[in-house]
Amino acid sequence: MTYKMIVLDLDDTLLTDDLTISPRTKQALMDAQASGVKVVLASGRPTFAMYSIAEELRLKDYGSFILSYNGAKITNCQTGEELFSSTLPPETVHRLYDLSRRENVWIHTYIGDTIITESANQYTNIEGEITGLEIVKVDSFVDSVTDPVVKVLMVETSAKLEAVEKKLQQELAGELSIMRSKPFFLEFLEKGVTKGSSLHHLIGKLGIKREEVIAMGDSYNDLAMIEFAGLGVAMGNAPDDIKQKADYVTDTNMNDGVAKVVEKFVLKSKVII
Repeated sequence: MTYKMIVLDLDDTLLTDDLTISPRTKQALMDAQASGVKVVLASGRPTFAMYSIAEELRLKDYGSFILSYNGAKITNCQTGEELFSSTLPPETVHRLYDLSRRENVWIHTYIGDTIITESANQYTNIEGEITGLEIVKVDSFVDSVTDPVVKVLMVETSAKLEAVEKKLQQELAGELSIMRSKPFFLEFLEKGVTKGSSLHHLIGKLGIKREEVIAMGDSYNDLAMIEFAGLGVAMGNAPDDIKQKADYVTDTNMNDGVAKVVEKFVLKSKVII
């Protein structure tokens, strides 16, 4: 199979634990792009928080794309145009706030290039560190959300969110897309919006077949695109249930797992383990 697109999650997939791209992985991706393969970034991060990585990989020069907010936005790196955008209305956000209070978990969302929350907490702080966005503590979450937002996160310990996720998946069935991007991040988007649905939309615009796409990720918000792609790849550091649903399991993000897939399936070079 000749692959025409490589779609990459960022944290714990493309990026090492210090949030950088290893030299081997960067070289493999640059070689792939030079051969005509599109490299697309797909993350739960806001668009703003993905630009520096897109610049490092020269996605603008190669006419590629960013899928941000877990697929709620598709941005053309060359023109800055949004090809797709999805939002949640304020009344939905207010309902999610009420549910977060009932379940005793923290909640935050994005307004402009800031993260807003009523209560400072370690998990929202992690989101601020990952994205580089300012965290603004507000007196009233509900009063602050007067316009549509892209997504909402409930945050707490992994054990707590696992129980909340199961409960809200049943309670909100068919109303919203609900997924965990990290063990302590439970994300809510418009119904039907996932990295997989966004990828489907993008390749339709470009005339690329799903069989010609490689998608790589490590977590539950990556599962839709892993299952959609012609070659769905789970990282070696992914949970076992993600690995079981992938077509191929590569090495970890700390051991050039992305590079090894690109070398093996795109560049057709001998992979050095």
